[in-house]
Amino acid sequence: MQSTSTPVETIDRPFITWQRIIDWAQEHYRCRTFSKDERIPARPGLLYLVQKGSVRLVGSAQVSAAAGKSKSVDKTTEEAFLGFVGAGQPFELVAQSPFTLQAYAHADQTHVVWMYWHDLDNWPHFRREILDAFRYQHQRKLLWLSTLGQRRTIDRLLGFLTLLIEEFGEPYVGDDEPDVVRGYRLPWALTHAQIGSAIGSTRVTVTRLMGKLRSKGLINTEDDNLICLPAKSNPQKTKNQKQDLEDSLDDSLDDSLDDSLEDSLDDSLDDEDSLEESA
Repeated sequence: MQSTSTPVETIDRPFITWQRIIDWAQEHYRCRTFSKDERIPARPGLLYLVQKGSVRLVGSAQVSAAAGKSKSVDKTTEEAFLGFVGAGQPFELVAQSPFTLQAYAHADQTHVVWMYWHDLDNWPHFRREILDAFRYQHQRKLLWLSTLGQRRTIDRLLGFLTLLIEEFGEPYVGDDEPDVVRGYRLPWALTHAQIGSAIGSTRVTVTRLMGKLRSKGLINTEDDNLICLPAKSNPQKTKNQKQDLEDSLDDSLDDSLDDSLEDSLDDSLDDEDSLEESA
């Protein structure tokens, strides 16, 4: 953020510094352009800067509660969506077994620059900006964790979408009223499977709950299925308490059924592992 007392040369500095970094990266072969969904070969200990496009961070863990029962543990792991890194933002990956983090280009023509941390000694002002950016990301992750702590899946879903659109959303207008902002939408598409992995649910459940949120007017989709939050959406707009209670009971029952089905499936898989081990 810029204060009113900031000198003019300081206001111009971020663009000048960024251009110097881009020139330095090209000179030292520290930049590359990636296609959509292409994996970025990032490794721990390096600092990465998104010059253009968007990077999708995912994580996986080689942990299983069935490991103690079976000698042959399934090595296939499911990647969980951890968030986006937009243009002009930094990111880094950490390595700690059994957890792994990976980065993918979420948009086509995503341009990424990388360097060692000590390379920032050449640009001390920019180094402070990088640290401020990481501090901001840390604060957003705390909000993310607070959202994922919600008991009901539909609350986790709405909170997750709200945080994403608050951070990366772009205003959109209608063709009939080009001067009126109808709401804010994600600039990139996000699949229901990716959303489910982020909030600890399934694709089918996310699809069903997205329909509920749309019917309540809390979200909508525009153009290429881009998720939007209406500008005048109000989660408390329903005044029929009986209907609210019925919706709450329905959601709680749906969540309980989902949890029961998942537990039953886990128990079945554990039983199969036990039978294989006995054989």
